[in-house]
Amino acid sequence: MARITIDIVSDVVCPWCYLGKARLDLAIADVQDEIGIDVNWRPYRLNPDYPAEGVDHQTVLAEKLGGKAAMDEAHAKLAALGEEVGINFDFAAIKVGPNTLDAHRLIHWAGTESREHQDTVVSALFRANFEEGRNIGDRAVLLEIATAAGLDAALIGRLLDSDADADHVLAEIEAAQKMGVNGVPFFILDQQYAVSGAQPQQVLASAFRELAEEKSAAHNKLN
Repeated sequence: MARITIDIVSDVVCPWCYLGKARLDLAIADVQDEIGIDVNWRPYRLNPDYPAEGVDHQTVLAEKLGGKAAMDEAHAKLAALGEEVGINFDFAAIKVGPNTLDAHRLIHWAGTESREHQDTVVSALFRANFEEGRNIGDRAVLLEIATAAGLDAALIGRLLDSDADADHVLAEIEAAQKMGVNGVPFFILDQQYAVSGAQPQQVLASAFRELAEEKSAAHNKLN
C-alpha cells in the first residue's frame, strides 16, 4: 500500500480550516483501503497582532468583513457547508478572538507524542472554538483539551507557563510564508504538490489516488 504524507498549514480560528479538516477526514476514509496517509499539522496565524488576552471577536470580525450584515451572510454560508460534513458551527457563541500562539504550541507538543494525539488536539480546538464558543487562548481551556487528549497535564501546564517552543512555531509560520503560503488551509502532499483551500472530499481523494499511482509507477521503474 502506498503512503502519502500531508502537511496541513492551518489556524484553529479559521472556519475554512475546520471545514477543510472535516472534508479531509472523509477523503482519507474514502481511500483508507488503498492508501496510507500520515497527517502533520503546521501552524499559521491569521491574527498575529491580537493581544494575549484576545479581542472582542464579534466587533472586530464585523469591522474586518465590512459590517455585521456581511459577517452574518458569510457565517450562514459556512454553517450550511458545515452541516454537510457534520460541523455545527455556532458563530454567535464566539465572544473572544484569541491569540493562537499557545494553541499552536499545544498542537506541536501533541505531535511530539504521536500523530493521533495531534489530530485529537486539533479537532478539540476547532470544536471548542467554533461549536462551543470557548476561548482557546485561555490556559485553562488548553489544559482541559490536553488532558482529554491524553497528554501530561502537569507537563503541559509548565510548558504553557514558559515560552517553550514559541520560537519554533513562529519559525514554521515564517517558513510557510516564504514558501508562498498566504492563506489557509494549505495542503502539501509529500513535499511535492500543493492544494489550497477547503477542497471537496472528492477532489482530495482524487489527488491522493493520482499521487499514489505516480509513486507506484516510479517504484515499479526501479524494480
